[in-house]
Amino acid sequence: MAAGAGTASAATARCAGGRPLIITEDPLLLDDLLRLCAAAGAEPHVHHEVPEPSGEGGPGGGAGWESAPLVLVGDDAARRVRGAPRRDGVFLVGRDLDDPVVWQRAVEIGAEEVLRLPDAENRLVDRIADVVEGAGRPALAVGVIGGSGGAGASTLACALAVRAARTGERTILIDGDPLGGGMDVLLGGEAAEGLRWPDFAGSRGRVGAGALEESLPELHALRVLSWDRGDRVVVPPAAMRSVVAAARRRGGVVVVDLPRRVDEAVAEVLAQLDLVLMVVPGELRAVAAAGRVAAGVRMVARDVRVVVRGRCPGGLEPEAVAELLGAPLAGEVPVEVGLPGRVAEGEPPGAQGRGALARFCDGFWQRALGSAQGVPA
Repeated sequence: MAAGAGTASAATARCAGGRPLIITEDPLLLDDLLRLCAAAGAEPHVHHEVPEPSGEGGPGGGAGWESAPLVLVGDDAARRVRGAPRRDGVFLVGRDLDDPVVWQRAVEIGAEEVLRLPDAENRLVDRIADVVEGAGRPALAVGVIGGSGGAGASTLACALAVRAARTGERTILIDGDPLGGGMDVLLGGEAAEGLRWPDFAGSRGRVGAGALEESLPELHALRVLSWDRGDRVVVPPAAMRSVVAAARRRGGVVVVDLPRRVDEAVAEVLAQLDLVLMVVPGELRAVAAAGRVAAGVRMVARDVRVVVRGRCPGGLEPEAVAELLGAPLAGEVPVEVGLPGRVAEGEPPGAQGRGALARFCDGFWQRALGSAQGVPA
């Protein structure tokens, strides 16, 4: 097989996740790598040299050089690996990598990166965990924030998640506003079993994507991370960052209901979002308030767009609202008659497929998920 070429089965194995391959004879380095694999939830294959091709694709998830999703080569084994076919996902690992010859060996074996332990332990655990979880393209992450009080941001966030889930997208709805009353309540599932934000408050390192998803309440075909009815209203920024990153890791859609105040924890969330929708009523006072909110959001978010909710007699046109805020117009959501009553009876926003809210959300996702850039133009 030519260098750099891979079989279709090998490529499939790498995309689908599996067991990493460790090649080393250094017992101390092997102990370190086994420990890091255990931290990432991976059970690796271990060899002293490049496995024979007959081991590829066999039981256990791909023990071969080309079929393993990730290859960790100890610096002691670099010479023995030098003749192996070139492939992606090879890392040269060691503890003493100051010797310039080590970097030459990395080039010779086609390593993507040289990792020095213990400095690179966190990065290596992340890469191994990605393999275990079969990480691919991250989820499209959309935040929703109210430009003024009572703008209806939580309602829109909930409806967006409900409509995304009904298209078959893997969907996670995250309640980023501890004072908002709880997105699980809006979905009629405040008594549903599953973890809430306070359960993740101590998270500092990587949170497993699969473990997170399975631990959350499932309501209306989506997973929701909300607040409990306790007194805790603060989650450390590191925990916010880890949880949102885990939610995105398996693809699909992540919708975040954001508070109007941008603190350090909210900034961690904003930094991971592809798009922020700011909901603004079409009246001058609301636009003035939204201008202050937008100033804080723009310091972190990469893309902020305006959704105008409802029209008041003598109010502003949607295009005028967007122009005053200096942001693109994402659309207009008319006030939906009867929605508060239906929500009170346990029907979530967006459930009425023919309603104005559902039509807006369906159009938004059609553009967003169909765009090559992942967000609508």
